[in-house]
Amino acid sequence: MTSSWEQYVELRERQPDRFANPSDAAVRILHEPEEVVAAERAKAEALRRRGLPTEWSRVGVAYRDEYVTLVRDPVRFSDGSLGTYIRSMPGSDADGVVLLPVLDGAVVLVEHFRHAIRAWQLEAPRGFGEAGVPAMEQAARELREELGTVPTRVVDLGLLHPDTGTATDRVHLYLVEIAELGPLDTKEGIRSARTYPPEQVGELIRDGVVTDSFTIAAWTRAWLRGLLTTRPAGPGRPL
Repeated sequence: MTSSWEQYVELRERQPDRFANPSDAAVRILHEPEEVVAAERAKAEALRRRGLPTEWSRVGVAYRDEYVTLVRDPVRFSDGSLGTYIRSMPGSDADGVVLLPVLDGAVVLVEHFRHAIRAWQLEAPRGFGEAGVPAMEQAARELREELGTVPTRVVDLGLLHPDTGTATDRVHLYLVEIAELGPLDTKEGIRSARTYPPEQVGELIRDGVVTDSFTIAAWTRAWLRGLLTTRPAGPGRPL
């Protein structure tokens, strides 16, 4: 069986940009064997002093499945001290996509049950990336799978880094105009879709009704770029 460190080295060689050290990096990833060992020892000692398991100091791939990879990097911090830093990476090595659907000028949001927080969320459709599939194509797939429709126009809203503290993930944001809705993807936990005037979505974000970060980012980008037209306010209309 391949060791966690061997998996780490293989991942580093396949995705060197995720392990790069910019010239002004405040946290530098270590590659030399003696520095890697020293970083593990320093972290193990810090954990020991706090009464925590010293195995948490082991660098390499800590966990991997088809959705996520967790790596623990050996690092040197800006003050010169050594230690480790854990990060998550997408299992497919591909970027995710978020879609802000617009139907007749109204924003379409879905009610989606999210297992991680054990609650229903009002949000824009989104999905994992798939290796080898361009983000624009992946966006069209997600739209077809979740809302049963195809885009009549797609506007690239740029990239989003959802969590720069612990994750390498990059997500492409799109505004997608649609002419109709088809069957919803109920097997994935979507129970309804609703249309809202664009400014009302802003109110839902302001008031903490919409808390999904991807939806907030996509709506904000589209609104600030003037891509959403003002419509009369009113309650969300079920479709």
